[in-house]
Amino acid sequence: MGTKISGEVREMICRMDTGKIENQMVLQCAPLIVGLRISSLFIIHRGNLGRIHDLLRESGICYYVLYVTEVRAVILLYDSHRLSVYLDREEVREFFSGRDYVPARMENILPVFRERYRAYRDGGREFPHELGLILGYPIEDVRGFILHKGKDSLYAGYWKVYSDAPGKRELFRMFELAREMLVELLENGAGIRAIIEEYRGNEWVG
Repeated sequence: MGTKISGEVREMICRMDTGKIENQMVLQCAPLIVGLRISSLFIIHRGNLGRIHDLLRESGICYYVLYVTEVRAVILLYDSHRLSVYLDREEVREFFSGRDYVPARMENILPVFRERYRAYRDGGREFPHELGLILGYPIEDVRGFILHKGKDSLYAGYWKVYSDAPGKRELFRMFELAREMLVELLENGAGIRAIIEEYRGNEWVG
């Protein structure tokens, strides 16, 4: 999303074993790994759930299982400190408080959201728009999505943009550059643990 990937990297991706959880982590979560995002959804085969703890142990990336089917698992990967700081912004806290998250703090938000997300996936509840904030989306874009019912966005990339389209386009470009870089590292033999250790805590600039 956001920008076209190079032909060389596209070929690398085509050669990748997408059944491997390490490869999927790079493909889905590269911006989080390099510190450009504070959280990301990670969708994997249910059989890979047991690998998550070992892959992320002492990595600085936390995980929270949101939903599991007979085949797939939906997991939130996140930087605990940065997500907590974001959720503690006044306007973000007000958003969650208005949706009956009391207290509106991360340790309460995640379990309540998980129940609402599961109810949505099981067909018993409307989509919980607070997911956008849990994923670190700018609040103006979350509000715009709700107001316009997902239509009339200025730009659509990693999320639908309703404010500062040029700035968001550049951010999405950096997301894609991060993914290309990590795909190349995997192609050259680097392991996911080594990649995470190399880039966590650094300010990466594309």
